[in-house]
Amino acid sequence: MNSPPETPSAAEQQALTDAELLAAHINGDPRAFSEIVKRHRDRMWAVALRTLGDPDEAADAVQDAFVSAYRKAATFRGEAAVTTWLHRIVVNACLDRMRRKSVRPVADDELIEAAERETPLPDQTVEREVSMEVSAALKLLPADQRAALVLVDMMGYSVEDAAQVLQVPSGTVKSRCARGRAKLAPILSHLRNRTTLNRVSSAKGAELRDG
Repeated sequence: MNSPPETPSAAEQQALTDAELLAAHINGDPRAFSEIVKRHRDRMWAVALRTLGDPDEAADAVQDAFVSAYRKAATFRGEAAVTTWLHRIVVNACLDRMRRKSVRPVADDELIEAAERETPLPDQTVEREVSMEVSAALKLLPADQRAALVLVDMMGYSVEDAAQVLQVPSGTVKSRCARGRAKLAPILSHLRNRTTLNRVSSAKGAELRDG
């Protein structure tokens, strides 16, 4: 009688790639998916929070997304990175919530505190003010434009990577970003210090993405 395969130790799991962990989860390893969640929950949280603009809704969307990923792991075909697959599920969870109901308004201070609790930005007073205005302006965009801008301009993804996440052509991502930026430009035209604006919108996102 064959004995069941040994479950990797915690140290061994940490050395596995995302794809290997997902395969281990599919094969019955009870701890493999927890390692995936541990690795990527902060990134998924950042995407959800910036897309929805509401910490409670973002937390629910991330939870829904990970539950969905857990159940649908066997559908992963390896055509894209595991992170891209996870981002796609999270973004879809956010878009579903945005379509089903209006996200409740959230105090700017609450939003910024939740988004930046782990890594406060330098020159915090100025950048908090800019980030609050950017977050408020994003809420005025349609869901598809907001999702594209969050991935490209705030999380630092290439147009091609964002297209994989959103499952649309690269040209569609470019078009959505262009339309979104055009709508944001007059709203944020008073923010003359573009260096500060760019740092707020992309620095933390790039850090989370490349983590």
